[in-house]
Amino acid sequence: MSWFESLILGLVQGLTEFLPVSSSAHLRLTAAFSGWHDPGAAFTAITQIGTEAAVLIYFRKDIVSIISAWSRSLTNKEMRRDPNARMGWLVIVGSIPIGVLGLTLKDQIEGPFRDLRVTATMLVVVGIVIGVADRLAARDESGGRHRVAKPRKELTDLGVKDGLIYGLCQAAALIPGVSRSGATISGGLFMGYRREAAARYSFLLAIPAVLSSGLFELKDALENDHVAWGPTIFATVIAFAVGFAVIAWFMKYISTKSFMPFVYYRVALGIVLIVLVSMGVLSPDAGEAAH
Repeated sequence: MSWFESLILGLVQGLTEFLPVSSSAHLRLTAAFSGWHDPGAAFTAITQIGTEAAVLIYFRKDIVSIISAWSRSLTNKEMRRDPNARMGWLVIVGSIPIGVLGLTLKDQIEGPFRDLRVTATMLVVVGIVIGVADRLAARDESGGRHRVAKPRKELTDLGVKDGLIYGLCQAAALIPGVSRSGATISGGLFMGYRREAAARYSFLLAIPAVLSSGLFELKDALENDHVAWGPTIFATVIAFAVGFAVIAWFMKYISTKSFMPFVYYRVALGIVLIVLVSMGVLSPDAGEAAH
């Protein structure tokens, strides 16, 4: 991998990690359209450490409060009623599905799931799901001529059942094209949560999953020495800087705006990708243009 490739892929990772468009899909597609080799699951996981560092800094006050309250709840029963302590436990509960499925499906994640036909299909299907969730949330929030506005749930309403459902939605993002934020936020909207609440838990829930995945791939890479370390670290730093700016913008955006622009983009990109693979312009599994 060249330094120029790492620059572009780092920018792509940072720009797309927190948007509901699938960062893994865009890394895969950037390589395919550019005629580069597929950067691979290890590169994706390691550069995600950079974007997750942006989450740690952006939500640092929340995270410190959660860790502090959760730690005290281990020995103090009264603290278990604290909202921050509950959030700590719910992040753990919500992380179980992706932990189990990530280890179980590791070979598929690094192989068949990276087929461009799978990516294209997920872009379209999950895009439609996000669109439906967004419209339902908008209907509840605005009401209508014959309908009063319906209050949406806050994170204080979150329980074990909803946490596990969030976790299953996050686990779906193991497939490129799904989008971690898109799957979890739309899952939250379907369960009746406010947009900001759904996004906040989505980002907090991603922390243990992304960091553990990145560290696991990092350990594997160190043992097998199959990663171009200089370019990969450079891409990770770029992803961190760009990702921090994007998450700050996105949290403001979702408070007043619809997800529909992302839906249209996903569906259009998925259709174009299906056409290009069908015409033989792109190879579905090589990460480079078909010959």
